[in-house]
Amino acid sequence: MKKHVPNLITSLNAFSGCIACVMAFQGTLEWVVFWVVMAGLFDFLDGFSSRLLDAYSPIGKELDSLADLISFGMAPSVAIYTLLSGGNVIYSTFLEPLKEYIPYLGFVIVIFSALRLAKFNLDERQTDSFIGLATPANAMFWTSFCAGIYQYTTISTELLVVIILLIFVFSYLMVSEIPMFSLKKRKLRWKENEQLIALLAFTLVSTYFLNILGIAVSVLFYICLCCIFNRKNKLVESE
Repeated sequence: MKKHVPNLITSLNAFSGCIACVMAFQGTLEWVVFWVVMAGLFDFLDGFSSRLLDAYSPIGKELDSLADLISFGMAPSVAIYTLLSGGNVIYSTFLEPLKEYIPYLGFVIVIFSALRLAKFNLDERQTDSFIGLATPANAMFWTSFCAGIYQYTTISTELLVVIILLIFVFSYLMVSEIPMFSLKKRKLRWKENEQLIALLAFTLVSTYFLNILGIAVSVLFYICLCCIFNRKNKLVESE
């Protein structure tokens, strides 16, 4: 019986992702963030339970990727689509003919999420850390960013161009070779967790001042933090 527990939790991840997609289509983007967070919680718990119960299985690995594609690939893509197809987007004369097509660029995210997850399954280097941006972090950026913008800001042409550029930048980051630290830590020593502690502190401050947009800003900080520590490690290795 215990061997089915991780798969059950993974199924709850997929279920949360499905609800997130429905919330996105309905335009309640703040609830998309909630359900993506729930999916992330179940994503953590399925791995934790499989280690605790020693219930690893090939089907569990494949099911985990399929659930992640829904929760961390499709859900943020639908959130971007809803954001860009809303009535608060200002199109310039140059972009006006593309008005009906630009929202579909959001689904570039789900394509690269699928590539990311397939690559992750084949890459044996990614055990204690990640190579490229993990899909949950990407999903948290886009869902919180879309929710914040959708509620409070009219999307100018300049912001629209930035969003389009970010779609391709984040898509690249997911399949890139940039090392990024994992939030799953096994030891509780400061020296091995200084990045995580800095990220958590920054997230608390940014969400306090920026509310839901603070989550998106925290993901950007996470990416910058990874790049800084990668540069620091390269300098140490070269000495």
